[in-house]
Amino acid sequence: MHDKNPFKVTKKSEGIFFIDLDFPSTNITKKEFWCLLRSDAHHDNPHSDNRLERKHLDQAIERNAFILDNGDAFCAMQGKGDPRASKNDIKEKHKTGSYLDSLVNTYAEFLEPYSKNILVMGRGNHETAVYKHRETDLTQRLVDLVNGRTGSKIKSGQIANWIGFRARYKQKNGKSRKLGKHVWLYMFHGAGGGGPVTKGVIGANRMGVTHPDANIVATGHTHDSWFFTNARSRITADGTEYIDEQLHIKIPTYKNEYGVKDSGFHMEKGRPPKPLGAVWLKFFIDKPKGIENYHLKYEATRAD
Repeated sequence: MHDKNPFKVTKKSEGIFFIDLDFPSTNITKKEFWCLLRSDAHHDNPHSDNRLERKHLDQAIERNAFILDNGDAFCAMQGKGDPRASKNDIKEKHKTGSYLDSLVNTYAEFLEPYSKNILVMGRGNHETAVYKHRETDLTQRLVDLVNGRTGSKIKSGQIANWIGFRARYKQKNGKSRKLGKHVWLYMFHGAGGGGPVTKGVIGANRMGVTHPDANIVATGHTHDSWFFTNARSRITADGTEYIDEQLHIKIPTYKNEYGVKDSGFHMEKGRPPKPLGAVWLKFFIDKPKGIENYHLKYEATRAD
């Protein structure tokens, strides 16, 4: 993303962000904004598909898309004293006395070409575990290093984040005008095992109840992939009933731990193959009648 690009991120407070999408003054309904929504890259794990990750990042550059990361960018389980450590699950370049430093340095180098398009990097349970037991914040260190090297303005998020998308356009007088209501994304890294049959859908329904203001609820963590919508009966202050929809997204992973040649933890537990990839969100303006009725719409598709 360059300075001329028509979107920017503002951090209101910890875990709350606004992303402004600036539409042109003419042909508003023909403009589209793309977002690469990703989670659970586990970039340093030998099982992670770094080629697929790079493919999607390259596509984000081609589409002039902004990038939101939902945590577990690192695996970071092979450090000294970590009970999960295995010599089979560490890359050669990370076999150093400064293991955690090497993870940050190598991933920063990988992400540098895409840094201008990355807006928010959230935290996952792998990063919070390192912070708890090793007293170092891998996410903040990565963000600081990439920003320092490139002059980017990536924001570090939490394990759960509210992101408000605001559509605007410039009027003839040069002033910006808001187009419709905000679209709110509740981006939560995720928790629990997901369930071999339900794939975490039950938990998503619970989140729909506890996060009624979210237009989109996106989670990762379980390395599953699905989309579904919940229709909701709503009512206005003046007593007008209407129906809206809340979109739920489960973001897949880039880590492939399944294979008969592998006798690791994933196979020992009898866990199934997991889908690889990310999610594309497309934002656009729908024009029913009159500019007062313009509003921001969105669609989700798999990036695979």
